[in-house]
Amino acid sequence: MIQKKICMVGTFGVGKTSLVARFVRSIFSDKYHTTIGVKIDKKQLVVEGQEVTLMLWDLAGEDAVTQVRPVHLRGAAGYILVADGTRSATLDAAIDLQERVAAALGDVPFIFVINKADLREEWQVTDASLESLSQRDWSYLLASAKTGEKVEQLFLDLAGRILKQTHGGPASALDAANA
Repeated sequence: MIQKKICMVGTFGVGKTSLVARFVRSIFSDKYHTTIGVKIDKKQLVVEGQEVTLMLWDLAGEDAVTQVRPVHLRGAAGYILVADGTRSATLDAAIDLQERVAAALGDVPFIFVINKADLREEWQVTDASLESLSQRDWSYLLASAKTGEKVEQLFLDLAGRILKQTHGGPASALDAANA
């Protein structure tokens, strides 16, 4: 069986923990619990006929004082960069964070997810901001940890990209959609 480490990165309160909980345990809680340090979960799945165990490292959110520690990133085969659609500042922070994570990890697959798609009427992230992500050639999804919308696709697509890069596996569905 193949085992891969995936890091969840983003600022405080964007929904990293909720995305993991929805994917691993199919649950959502409205109660906010700050992640301190790192919380590790795992889930086994089949990607294009291969059994894969994803080790999901939910890293504490960034703020003006706390930054993602390179020691937590070490060994990651990929990462999920998370922003909150209802807070545009988290998008800008995520773009900055991506540059630092890429510098620490090198060229590993990542997917950018803008969480809280269930609150689309409250979004501060604009269509122009989303277009700027496309101009960077970033794959992104609009998802909701609360409803589960596109959560499974997010993890399956990243796992597919990781397998493609590390084992010559097939491209993800998101790659095909963005081609």
